[in-house]
Amino acid sequence: MRGGNMQNMMKKMKKMQKEMEQTQQKLDETEFVGKASGDIVQATFTGDRTFKSIQIDPELIDPEDPEMLEDLIVIAVNDALAQVEQETDEKMSKYTDNLNIPGMPNF
Repeated sequence: MRGGNMQNMMKKMKKMQKEMEQTQQKLDETEFVGKASGDIVQATFTGDRTFKSIQIDPELIDPEDPEMLEDLIVIAVNDALAQVEQETDEKMSKYTDNLNIPGMPNF
């Protein structure tokens, strides 16, 4: 490969790296709200998987059935994390789909 081609390729790679970092930063700052049974329980995470809050409709808390509430919390948390994963895959795959680098993780 000639020097000019290598320089162009390196410029493209640096540009792509910068775009990936910006995309990841935006994802990290985005909030994702997972829900269970409509809006009974809502769990909020940021794109970097930081747990921000849990909201529970107090009218639906049954002190005789704490297991139901626990299950709804787990469902809401898993829903939010699945949203984070899906959005990350969608946003980052445009950078990794055409690289064909052995050992490169798929986002």
